[in-house]
Amino acid sequence: METGDPLVTADWLKQNISAPDIRIVDATYFAPFTNPEKSGREVWAESHIPGAVFFDIDTICAPGTDLPHMLPDPILFSSRVRKLGIGDGNRVIVYDRNNYCAAARVWWMLRVMGHNDVKVLDGGLAAWTAAGGDLEDMPPVAFERHFTARVRSDLVKDASQVAAASASGSHQIVDARPAARFTGEAPEPREGLSSGHIPGSLSVPSSEMVHADGTLKTVSELQDLLPDTKAATITTCGSGVTAAILALGYARLGNWDVAVYDGSWTEWASDPSRPVATGAA
Repeated sequence: METGDPLVTADWLKQNISAPDIRIVDATYFAPFTNPEKSGREVWAESHIPGAVFFDIDTICAPGTDLPHMLPDPILFSSRVRKLGIGDGNRVIVYDRNNYCAAARVWWMLRVMGHNDVKVLDGGLAAWTAAGGDLEDMPPVAFERHFTARVRSDLVKDASQVAAASASGSHQIVDARPAARFTGEAPEPREGLSSGHIPGSLSVPSSEMVHADGTLKTVSELQDLLPDTKAATITTCGSGVTAAILALGYARLGNWDVAVYDGSWTEWASDPSRPVATGAA
C-alpha cells in the first residue's frame, strides 16, 4: 500500500540527486489551445534539472485514437520508458514548469503501470531554481533498463464505467476544469465540444489546488477543498491531464486509490448520446 507524501521538496532532491537509483523526469506540457510559443520538449531542451529526461505525453500514448494522449497499453509504455532509462528499482522524480501539468499525469501513468516508487517535485522547476539548483541544456545519456508493467486497472476509468458511476452514485466524480466550463457558462477550448458536466459530478478547478508559488496546497488546505477525501472517487477534466492533479491531492490526504477518467470531457462530450448537465453541481 502506498503511504506518505507523494511529493518531494527541492531541498530533498538537491540532497539525493546523485543517488544511483534516482531518475528525474521533465513532463512539461502546454495544451495546444493555449497557443504556447514553445513546446514542452523545446523548453526542456533549453534548460532542465541535470539528468532529467523528457517524458512526452503526446508520444507515450495510445495510437489509433482521436482522443489526446490516451494511456497506452503496457507493452508500448514499457518500451518507451525503458528507452528513457526508467526501470525496475528506480526512484522516479517527476517535475514540470506548469503547475503540475503534466507532472501529475506522468506520476499517475507510472502508478497505473505498477511503478509505485514515483514522486512529484513540489513547486516544479521554479522551486528547484529558487532553492539554488543547477540547470543544464545537454540531453542526458539514458541507459535502457528493464521495466516490468503490472497494470492497476482500478486507477483508470473509461466512459462506460464513468456513466455507471454517474447513474449509480458508486463513486463521487470530481471535475478539474475551470468552474465556468463545468457550469456551461464558458465554452470549451476544443472545437465542437459543448460545455457542462457529467451528471452528479462536483467541481474543484485544479488551479485551486496550487499556491501562487506553484507548490501544492497543504494537507489542511486540501482537506477543506476536496470533497469526501475517503470516498471512492473518479477525477475528470478536459483530456485527463489536470484530473491527475486532483488525484495527487487526494493521495496527499492518504487516498491513493482515486481513479482518473482517461478520456475525460473530450470523450464524454463528443458522444451526443451521453447526458450533459449544466449549472452548479
